[in-house]
Amino acid sequence: MDISHASPSPHGLRLYWNRAAAQLQRLLGDSVLCLVARLGIASIFFLSGRTKVEGLLSITPGTYELFQSEYALPLVSPWLAAHLATYAEHLFPLLLVLGLFTRLSALALLGMTLVIEIFVYPDAWPTHLSWAGLLLLLIARGGGALSLDRVLRLR
Repeated sequence: MDISHASPSPHGLRLYWNRAAAQLQRLLGDSVLCLVARLGIASIFFLSGRTKVEGLLSITPGTYELFQSEYALPLVSPWLAAHLATYAEHLFPLLLVLGLFTRLSALALLGMTLVIEIFVYPDAWPTHLSWAGLLLLLIARGGGALSLDRVLRLR
């Protein structure tokens, strides 16, 4: 019995693998990838923003205390930093979910991530690197076909 026909050749496996990968890319494409990235990173920042407020957007006293002690930033007053961070953590994730001004929103959240990494939690770089990966994808590719950016023809 000739066993060369019983097992697929390396060339056949490579061809099969490449066809399967091409099918997955056509099925999922960048649109699903960008949508998942938008929703994933938006949820992280939005949920963080919700911890800073009571009701709709009333900043809690504890938020001011955090920005005076643990989140103390150079050159920015704790009051201003608390407001900027809280509003940014609500506005930019909402825009990402809608896929509106995706690149701008992702760039703003990447800036916030860098500030957090450099001044607040420098040891949390693995987490911040994963956030940066999602945000850089969105900055480079935009919101994808499933976004208001595409509907409005915004780059």
